[in-house]
Amino acid sequence: MTPSLIAAALWAVIANVIAMVPSKKGHWPAAWGLIAVGIPTVGWVTLQNGPFIGLAVLAAGISILRWPVRYLLRWIRQTLVPKA
Repeated sequence: MTPSLIAAALWAVIANVIAMVPSKKGHWPAAWGLIAVGIPTVGWVTLQNGPFIGLAVLAAGISILRWPVRYLLRWIRQTLVPKA
């Protein structure tokens, strides 16, 4: 197992532990931190293991951080698609 895959697995474990811990502020500060660490990790995985493994790790990250992705897609749709 390459070091990048170990880092991605560790990122997934940390993300799941953060999700299980209750938070008064919500999980948005943690989500921003996970996004900031996760994007370079996906790039590193893709560089070391190829695009198919990189896409699999990206899909795993999206499944863990599904609410920020939903809000991003909603924002893109509202920004780019004109209202009728």
